[in-house]
Amino acid sequence: MHRAKLSALPAWLALCSAAWLVAGCSSTTTDRTANWSPNRIYAEAKEEADSGAYDKAVPLFEKLEGRAAGTPLAQQAQLDKAYAQFKSGDRPAAIATLDRFMKLHPASPAMDYAIYLKGVINFNDDLGLFSWLTRQDLSERDQKAAKESFESFKDLITRFPESRYTPDARQRMNYIVNSLAQYEVHVARYYYTRGAYLAAINRAQIALADYREVPALEEALYIMVQSYDALGMADLRDDAKRVLTTNYPQSEYLTRGFRAKDDPWWKLW
Repeated sequence: MHRAKLSALPAWLALCSAAWLVAGCSSTTTDRTANWSPNRIYAEAKEEADSGAYDKAVPLFEKLEGRAAGTPLAQQAQLDKAYAQFKSGDRPAAIATLDRFMKLHPASPAMDYAIYLKGVINFNDDLGLFSWLTRQDLSERDQKAAKESFESFKDLITRFPESRYTPDARQRMNYIVNSLAQYEVHVARYYYTRGAYLAAINRAQIALADYREVPALEEALYIMVQSYDALGMADLRDDAKRVLTTNYPQSEYLTRGFRAKDDPWWKLW
């Protein structure tokens, strides 16, 4: 009896193995795009993206890149994939896709758009031109992305001055410059409110030295006036105040002091 049971065991295991394999095969996901033309894949991907289903659009664009490799449609799929990745919140992937596109297709007629989109992704318009929605501004964010955004827009304007995207890029560049200057002022004000007056003066001077004709400079001068006054350095205080009143004769800082948080700097321009 023991021999009969032992000899039957392999057959039982074989049956179980066969059943497992069948179950595994039946659960394999089929590629619904297997018989689709590249144009149909693109149409489906665009439909998903237009409806806001960017997470579904990305894999379709990726399939199209492979199916239509070496064609203009594949290039378009790369750009659309980058945009879908950006809109779905995967900014690093979107930047990587654009970098790859620019490396593989340096003569593409869509190069201006690729450069512009990279600038927009780093610009982050959620806290940029529409910052009034959250009472935040770009100057309170990590400056690395802002600087990279500026370089992308600068590259676009230099290489493609007649591009349809250039006017918007110029506006965004102006905003970034204002924001970077305001960042220095944020830091200067931080030092001032904590009694580190020399550090506040040094940071305000950085803004004055590195930027021209931006709204933040008015507050930078005011911080210098207040810091020199707190240090008892009357001559330097008066010099800073003279520069402030000469350049901003209607400055409200001298009558109102620092702006409240709910009075954002970008209202000035």
